Parts: sequence; C-alpha cells; structure tokens
Amino acid sequence: MFRVGIVGAGMVGGAVADAVALRGAASEVVLVDRRPERARAEAEDVLHATPFAWPVHVRAGTFADLTGAAVVVLACGVAQRPGETRLQLLERNAAVFAEVVPRVRAVAPEALLLVVTNPVDILTLVAWRLSGLPAGRVFGSGTILDTARFRALLSVELGISPKSVHAYVLGEHGDSEVLTWHGATVGSVPLSRFAEAVGRPLDAEVRARIDAGVRRAAYRIIAGKGATWYGVAAATARLLQAIRDDERAVFTLSAFTPADRDRPAMAYSLPRILGREGLVGTLAPELSAEEAEALRHSVETLLEAGGARWLP
Repeated sequence: MFRVGIVGAGMVGGAVADAVALRGAASEVVLVDRRPERARAEAEDVLHATPFAWPVHVRAGTFADLTGAAVVVLACGVAQRPGETRLQLLERNAAVFAEVVPRVRAVAPEALLLVVTNPVDILTLVAWRLSGLPAGRVFGSGTILDTARFRALLSVELGISPKSVHAYVLGEHGDSEVLTWHGATVGSVPLSRFAEAVGRPLDAEVRARIDAGVRRAAYRIIAGKGATWYGVAAATARLLQAIRDDERAVFTLSAFTPADRDRPAMAYSLPRILGREGLVGTLAPELSAEEAEALRHSVETLLEAGGARWLP
C-alpha cells in the first residue's frame, strides 16, 4: 500500500490526483479540501478514469483519512489577488500552512511533505519549520518543471529526445531562476560541442529565446487560461513514483539548504537525490562564474521576498 494524501483539491490538487492515477504512481489517493464537496467531486471524476489507466483507489476524506500516508502533497493555498504583492500572498498562504501542517503531522507523522503551492520555495521553508521534520523530509517541487521546460526546448532546437538532454534550472522557481548552460550535456557530450557537431550552434540569440521560453512560460500560460496545473501535476506524479520505488533519482527540488561560502541559507532548488526516505543527497552542480553569481542573487532574492523571517 502506497497511500498519497493531497491537501487542496483545486485545479492543481485535482490535476495531481489525475496524473497519479494515469501514471499509477500510488495505490491510493486521498483528497482533502476545506470544501468537502469539491474534494468529493474531484475524487469521483478521477476515479472514473482509472479503468483506462491503473487501478488506483481515489477517494475524498478528512485529515483523519491521511493516517498511514507515505507522502502528503500540499497543494493548498489562496490565489494572488489583483494588485497584491508576492509578499502579501506569502503571508496569506503561510497562514494556511500554519493551520494545515500541524493537522497533517498529527495524523501522518511519518509522511514526507511535498509542497507545490506558490511561492513554493518560501512555503517549503515554512512547511519545514512548522513540521519539525528533518529538512530532507520536507521539499518542494521547486524548479523541476522549469528544468523540464529547459530540456524540452533544447531538444526541439537540437532535434533530439529531451530524455537525452541533461541540463538544470536552479534557484528560485520564479523570475530569478538560473538556467545552467555551462555544465549541460547531451549524453556525455558537452551541450555546446554537440550543438556545433549537428550544425545547430546555440548562439546568443538562440539562448535568449530559450531563456525567455523557460522563464516566461508561466506568464504566458496564466495569461491564456488563468493558471498552470498540468505540468506541475505530471512532475508531482513522477516524484511520487520515484519515492514509491526508492529510485534515488536526481531532480531539481527545493529544500532548506544551509549556508556555505557561496550562498546564504535558504530553501531553493539544486539537483537532489530522491528516494523512499525523501531527499538523501544534494549534488554540487558545475557552474560558470556568471551562473554561480546568478544563483547567489536568486537565493538573496528569496530571502528579501520574505524567506529570511522563516530561517531557523
């Protein structure tokens, strides 16, 4: 039995449940929402899709039904109001987490906590501080979707499978994120060398276009349909599968990271090893001097946006 709880049955929470069922990433999914009727509707709708996918049991419940969950996905929170700053949004969602996290911990003390609510980096820090769990057991989706976007756009540019592209987006899941070109590879070949070899060099114009395609993706999607949910749902289902199977796979995830000589302490994305017990390791990416400075700036941006008050 691999039970997954999802707190928040809005567009993201519902899409996560659907992606889990389609991927078969859990044996049971429990949806919890402050509006029980919404949780019931989403659970019933997803359950009806399981004959076409995997035999995942999907149901609505209360916090008590999260007992025994291996992972609880925190997709709860409020939307940003017109004219509202990110800091104001943070304060309102931190208040939601202050209510939700202790209730989850009370019934599922062994569960990993996976944060997908924005601003995801600071809320990962908030959830970690509220939970009292080791840092590796509380983590956010971070830049996993940004990394996927980066790889997808590179694959289109180079005419290869995105699964053969190894490139990361680090730091904040937001405007200050850092696309790391320096250590990127195709297979074991440096990205720039591969691009030259296939006659598709990644000059400044191409890099700028890909950067905008990654960095501005959420803005374009939100402008067109109001919010994003499919990408993060697919990413979350993939993470749950990695946890269930103890894959120890590498993903760019957000988690509290102590200060070092290069960056202050904060929760932000780095390549991290994910298994059944949560994050079991963090990799030190190969960065150019410019990328290292950009990553430091990204971390400082998160601190200035409200993260500093949640540091231990």
